[in-house]
Amino acid sequence: MSAVKYDLVVIGSGPAGQRAAVAAAKMNKRVAVVEARSVVGGVCINTGTIPSKTMREAVLHLSGYNYRSLYGINYRVKEKITMADLAFRVQAVIKTEVDVTEAQLSRNGVDVVHGIARFIDPHKVHVEGPLGDSTLESDHIVIAVGTRPASSPKVPINGRTIINSDQVLDLPELPRTLIVVGGGVIGVEYTCMFAVLGVRVTLIEKRDRLLEFADREIIEALSYHLRDSRVTMRLGEELESVEEPTPGTVVANLMSKKKVSGDALLYAIGRQGAVDDLNLAAAGLEADNRGRIAVNEQYQTKVEHIFAAGDVVGFPSLASVSMEQGRIAASWAFSDRAATTCPGFYPYGIYTIPEISFIGKTEEQLTDEDVPYEVGMAYYREVARGQIRGDTTGRLKLIFHRETRKVLGVHIIGEGAAELVHIGQAVMTLGGTVNYFIDTVFNYPTLAECYKVAAFNGLGRLQRYQGSS
Repeated sequence: MSAVKYDLVVIGSGPAGQRAAVAAAKMNKRVAVVEARSVVGGVCINTGTIPSKTMREAVLHLSGYNYRSLYGINYRVKEKITMADLAFRVQAVIKTEVDVTEAQLSRNGVDVVHGIARFIDPHKVHVEGPLGDSTLESDHIVIAVGTRPASSPKVPINGRTIINSDQVLDLPELPRTLIVVGGGVIGVEYTCMFAVLGVRVTLIEKRDRLLEFADREIIEALSYHLRDSRVTMRLGEELESVEEPTPGTVVANLMSKKKVSGDALLYAIGRQGAVDDLNLAAAGLEADNRGRIAVNEQYQTKVEHIFAAGDVVGFPSLASVSMEQGRIAASWAFSDRAATTCPGFYPYGIYTIPEISFIGKTEEQLTDEDVPYEVGMAYYREVARGQIRGDTTGRLKLIFHRETRKVLGVHIIGEGAAELVHIGQAVMTLGGTVNYFIDTVFNYPTLAECYKVAAFNGLGRLQRYQGSS
């Protein structure tokens, strides 16, 4: 069988693969994308980001969560919410996103080949597909296969009562009690969703705090909300085994000899690079014990013409960052348009309830680096929009350099945090100072006013400090 020749072969059609393929196509390169699923979009569209965020919106709407402070704690749009209610909206959004992705690839002349990709040598990929096998040959290859949920022999996943994060919508019914193992982004996001639906959730995490990479004060606020939603947090506890003593009852046995019982268990301890089928050795590559492939700043592997991008290269594993990584990889593959980026200005969005978003350094990081800084804080309850929306618990934290006044970090918890953070991102990217927020007029009433309130608060602290010296 003769190989079909391309300028670029991309393995995976998630955010990284899609963006790499389109970027190369716009440079007039002949591009093929290999996708193992029958539909494009990868984990992001089909089982990860899009389904979970759509489910979150459905939860917020049907539960009436955003309006309880206005209409009372018992207000609900739908009294008895089922898993089918949540899945209905999710499936509609997935279909639309798949159609959009397919149209974009088609519009840019990218060939999509469905099947399992396996390296034959550093330049050739064999694809075993439902309609037959084929061999693709290329001068450049981008590996963007994404990840799958990590598994453990301690946890017998059955897809019904003991599930991973890809199987949440497969739950036959909404459990009354749920055990979530893992206090990372995925575990905490689903904990929030189920808690808002009235499910009694127990969250088990072996570290002493949730989401260690985020600002401590913001996570303390989130932890307060979780406890207020009747979530039981077992921090500093490690899972020993999971059993199902009777149908419909799951028991998590902890190393401390505690037992936690629930109707279902969600195992959300990280994800593993989906590299098992690639035969990386034939390409001269290998992955670490978590399936991650090592790359340099241009997302180039140790084999010069092979690049890797997206979740398969590890942290931060954000769809937004994966898109950028794919674009940069394609650009460097065809170096006539080499692209650059600045990871220091990547925003993070964590879709908990309430949502969290941040950019730049945390107080803990700046303290470790001996950077002189000051903090300004604004609470949603201090601005009219917060009162109108009924979100009186949100807050925006502005961190700036004590001497230069340059903005060093923005940390937000509350409604619209993932949108609001982009104002801080723009100021930071352009090297702006906290004075920008003092001198700028924001629409009234908006949550964006929090930036001005926080700036005045921080400069007031700075002046008191300077006045006392």
